[in-house]
Amino acid sequence: MDSSRPNRRETAELVAAECEGSVDLQVSVGLLVAHAPGTEPERLRAFARRAAEDAVDELSTATDVTWRFSLEDGARLADHDRRRPSEFLDRATHRMVEGPYDLVVVVTDAPLVSSRERLVPGLASPLSRVAVISTRQLRSGPREQPQYALDHEAVRWNGATLLVHLVGHLLSARHRDAEGGVMEPFRFSPDRRAVPPMDADVETHLHRIAEEIPATEVSPRGPLSRLAFHVRSAVRDSGRVLQALANSRAPLLPLSLPKLSTAAVTPTLVIVFSAEAWDVGFHLANATAVLFAVASVLIAAVYLLFAQNLTFPRKRHRAVTEHTALVNVTVFLILVGTMVGLFALVWAIILLIELVVFPPNLMSNWPSLDDPTVGFVDLVRTGAFISTIGVLSGALAGGLESRTILSHLTLFLDRP
Repeated sequence: MDSSRPNRRETAELVAAECEGSVDLQVSVGLLVAHAPGTEPERLRAFARRAAEDAVDELSTATDVTWRFSLEDGARLADHDRRRPSEFLDRATHRMVEGPYDLVVVVTDAPLVSSRERLVPGLASPLSRVAVISTRQLRSGPREQPQYALDHEAVRWNGATLLVHLVGHLLSARHRDAEGGVMEPFRFSPDRRAVPPMDADVETHLHRIAEEIPATEVSPRGPLSRLAFHVRSAVRDSGRVLQALANSRAPLLPLSLPKLSTAAVTPTLVIVFSAEAWDVGFHLANATAVLFAVASVLIAAVYLLFAQNLTFPRKRHRAVTEHTALVNVTVFLILVGTMVGLFALVWAIILLIELVVFPPNLMSNWPSLDDPTVGFVDLVRTGAFISTIGVLSGALAGGLESRTILSHLTLFLDRP
């Protein structure tokens, strides 16, 4: 572990489980309990502590390093609604930096849904090294059977198995088809009474990346050094960032954010019938129209990033982990992709109006036109100009809550 990391807090932290390895290296995991209103947080804390105790030996054996699980103070959720794992990123990254921790596991009793809107017992984000476990699904027994108690043996061992499984994902281990291995796709087994072992090839992989587990940190002295650190982190792990960006399907997110789309489309439906907008669009150079569109997309993404406070952690810290920097870069790129998708959506609507609604010779007699011929390229350029205005108005007037955007950030895997 890097000696430059700040000292751990000694008051609000309780070591839940620890197992020494043969290598002089320690991986610190923060356990964060997030309970719904009306539930007993101590029972959820006991479950998290027991799962860590049952999982720590297998993790230490698989990596040969020392593992320490620290149980953090609990957090109370506002309601019992279903949640996507991205909604816990704020709390998790804050604790990761404050701890500091190399990994963070959130344990909650709220229902957890994947990016495909499926109820799941847990999900992991290798990019941010944050995992979320939901006891709601672990306690759900067979159909027409009562729920298991939180201290039931089946819940205990399936919870520990899921914890090891998700931590494996955080360390970039993938699903294995081997029967009985802990990295096979997780399924609740009512007869489970032990944590399955790691496969030999998974152990080899974990041994190889053991020295990379502790999170790299920096103490930036100003905005420029912090920005440079984010850029360096993204370049070093560009493959991981690009993979998360591809999984996010960012250009399609405007279809799931109706307020953003409405705020972008509504003004353009007025502007498209404005003679001034058509005049400007027809007289723009193609290069100018392209630069205006690119600048509008970037400005809208930057505005949403800071106006909605989507950088992690929300509270300012002296130290920023490398994985937190990767999350910030990925969030920004997702916002850029979302604005590109919004631009394409508005552009398609405007172009359809130009081709279908407007008469073909509507502008042929305009005195401002040197050439009375209105071609398809002119319509495309004018539509692009109007769409850039829509993107800016959508970002400025969308009225989106940060939680709405966070719930659609697909930084987590789509299955346990």
